[in-house]
Amino acid sequence: MYRIMMIEDDEKIRTIVADTLKKWQYDVVEVTEFDQVITEFKQSDPHLVLLDINLPVFDGYYWCQQIRSVSKVPIIFLSSRNQNMDIIMAINMGGDDFIQKPFDLDILVAKISALIRRKYTYQEDENSKLIHQGLKLNVTNSTIEYNDKSTELSRNEFILLQLMMRNIGKILSREDLMQALWNEEQFVDDNTLTVNVNRMRRKIASLGLENYIVTRKGMGYMIE
Repeated sequence: MYRIMMIEDDEKIRTIVADTLKKWQYDVVEVTEFDQVITEFKQSDPHLVLLDINLPVFDGYYWCQQIRSVSKVPIIFLSSRNQNMDIIMAINMGGDDFIQKPFDLDILVAKISALIRRKYTYQEDENSKLIHQGLKLNVTNSTIEYNDKSTELSRNEFILLQLMMRNIGKILSREDLMQALWNEEQFVDDNTLTVNVNRMRRKIASLGLENYIVTRKGMGYMIE
């Protein structure tokens, strides 16, 4: 579950946004001690920060600089300020996006989702590896690595795992997964899909990474 830190002194806005994000399965950390922001940031280690500009003690620009000195976490400014200079300063200070108040909650959630997806879904290095939670999927030879151990994947297992690792945090239905195999001319039925997923789970677990693929009952599978 991704953790979002809210640095917002308007309790009404903070509560509404927090409740909305929790409905979308985000873990929310609400800052209420505005002289202890960086301490709470280090303790909570969030995946994304929502940051107001007008705050008690120090403003959002100050806290953005403090956060940037220790982390590259995505930061979205939320502010009633609407001058171009405010937006320019927010971005120059290290912000990733700027949303003006009042804002549409659906747009806020969409922007959060997009930033998290770009930042955390997967990393692909120069050796064509997808990397998440220390698990490396070698695209060139269909093997996985974790803690200096490796194992080979079958063609079906490789197709399924690659799709899941490119959609971290998203539930993929059984239909999505079977369609991916059909697109590769791997004609499978529902039972064969279950066998492939279970075999892939056992291979990942054998490397020392338990519960990497999560089942969402009645919906499908996902990597959190």
